[in-house]
Formats: sequence, structure tokens, C-alpha cells
Amino acid sequence: MRNAVLAVELAAEPTFGVAGVQMVVSAFEDNVERMGAYMRHIRTRFPWVRMVLFSELAARGPNHGKAEPLPGPTEARLCTLAQETGLWLIPGSLFEQVHTKDGGVVYNTSPVINPQGEVVTRFRKLFPFRPYERDVAGGQDFCVFDVPGAGRFGVSICYDMWFPETTRTLVAMGAEVILHPTMTDTIDRDVELAIARASAATNQVYFFDINGVGDGGVGRSIVCDPSGYVLHLSGAGAEIIPIEVDFVRLRRERERGMRSNLGQPLKSFRDRVCNFGIYDPNAGKDSYLHTLGPLVKPQ
Repeated sequence: MRNAVLAVELAAEPTFGVAGVQMVVSAFEDNVERMGAYMRHIRTRFPWVRMVLFSELAARGPNHGKAEPLPGPTEARLCTLAQETGLWLIPGSLFEQVHTKDGGVVYNTSPVINPQGEVVTRFRKLFPFRPYERDVAGGQDFCVFDVPGAGRFGVSICYDMWFPETTRTLVAMGAEVILHPTMTDTIDRDVELAIARASAATNQVYFFDINGVGDGGVGRSIVCDPSGYVLHLSGAGAEIIPIEVDFVRLRRERERGMRSNLGQPLKSFRDRVCNFGIYDPNAGKDSYLHTLGPLVKPQ
């Protein structure tokens, strides 16, 4: 009931503009100025847009050697851009350096920055792309945040969406929009497009899956609505993707059913009579998985 009341309180405006930016990302150059140029352009050309989402590792590229503590200098520059443009900013992610007594660890972390230039929360990628992404640690905490006058947003990064429990958890925490920066430069992008659409429909949620181009991926960003309709599918070039999120429609479909009063998967999941023993490590339901051998890179 508390989440339902909160959703009503947040719904001061029926729609909220989010622009995904499929940008050319360089692994060797600073990309922050390019991000700022996009944000200024969006502020002028699409004044109804209130939030901008970039692809995974957009600011500094996929380079572990550029990891910084957070807060840090790159995050500070991004905060300045958010304050300058008056936009909510999810800048994809940054490699975060955390010093420990044993040396240190690197996380793939997405800051959430409000229009005042303040970091309201940070999300650490839960599932690094094992076994390839060996030098990045996985986070443990899920991330949702509220935009006053709009609704509740959840954040996940790239490989996280391959595990449906991730999106399900965010939605169970009240997320109405999933902001999902990714950096996919491999031949399985078509599979991810299917996952994004299925995640939107099975969780009755808007799903923004924004990929980069150049060193940042193969493009083909996708945005899906809570009924699983594809609102936009990008090509392989640089592109701005401005989308209006309709919170009134989302909440109506969660109440009455997707696609004109059909399935209500969130309520059905809530009211289930079955239990998923696979999630109990003491139940022995996952014994087959332990026969698959170690998680290592094929040789």
C-alpha cells in the first residue's frame, strides 16, 4: 500500500520526457565534452525532455586504467553539465576505483545526477560480463530513485538484464521505468533486443536499453513500453532517442491489464501459490548447475 500511495503522490505530471543518446564512444579520448554537447542540444531542441541517458562507460570509455574514486573529477564534470542544462543525467557508467586494505577493487558504477547537479544515488553493476570482465567486481545493491512529480526509476547495467531477477526486483521495489545503459559490441545484440522487450512486457515497465557506437558498441538501442511494444529501435549510427513516458497509462495497465485489459503479470506473480526453491541454497534444487564446471574463458 505504501508504494501505491507513493506512486499517486509522484504522479503530478502524466508524462515525462527521457532521451537516450546512442553516442560514438572512444576508449582513448575524453568523451565528456561530447556528452555535454548532446545535452545542450537536447535542452534546446527537445525542451520537454527532462532526463538524459547515455550508454555504459560513455564518459571515459571501456578502459580500466581510467578508473577513479567516486566522487571524483569526471563525476564532478558530469554534475556541472546536469546543473548547466537543468536535466536529470544518467551518464551511462564509470569505472570506480575503491581502495581497500588488500589493494583495491574496480566497480562499474552508474551515478544518478539531479538537475541541481547533485548525485542522488549510485548503482554498481551486479553482473560483470564473466568470464571476460574478470577485473571488475560485482555490486550487491539494487537501485531505485524517485523523480518528484513523475515516478520511480530503476537502474541496471548491460549484462544485468540477462538475469530476469534483476528487473523483477527493481519492479517489486516500485520501478516504473528501467534505465539500462549497455556496451554491447558482440554478435548477440539481437538476443538482447528480445530480452529488453520481454523484460518490459513481463514486468509491465518502460525499458530504455541504450547502447553506444564506435568503441562503445554496435548501436541498435531499443526502447519498449509496458505492453512490450517497441517504441524505437535504432540503427548502427549516432542517434538521439527522445521518448515520452506515460505514467498514467502505465499505472492503468498495471491495474487493468496490458494491451487493453489482458494479462496482469505483476499481480499474478504477487499472488502466486508456487515457491521457487532454486533460490534457497539449502534446498538442493540447483544441483544440476553445479555440474557445469568453472566459469572460465574458453581456450
